[in-house]
Amino acid sequence: MKVIELNTENFEKEVLESDKPVLVDFNADWCGPCQMMRPIIEEFAEEYKEYKVASLNIDGAESLAEKYEVSGIPCLIVFKNGEEVARTIGVQSKRKLKKLMEA
Repeated sequence: MKVIELNTENFEKEVLESDKPVLVDFNADWCGPCQMMRPIIEEFAEEYKEYKVASLNIDGAESLAEKYEVSGIPCLIVFKNGEEVARTIGVQSKRKLKKLMEA
């Protein structure tokens, strides 16, 4: 499955109304660690099709970053049934992402 590009218009539908657990990568183009995380997120999305994997550039969605209190990036948040259930900040391995999704 491909990484879904989020914005303020599709966030509710793709994340909060999803019937699958969703991993959201809050990131920015200017963030070095975020760029390191991108290929890991893409591989994770391809390998674990039971999850929805999405990316949100906070520079275009400041209101969502503020709402979810994202203070450092990359910030990875897991949503299940529209609720945040887990989060981590910084570059993570696919194995750590899988553990996060199982929270």
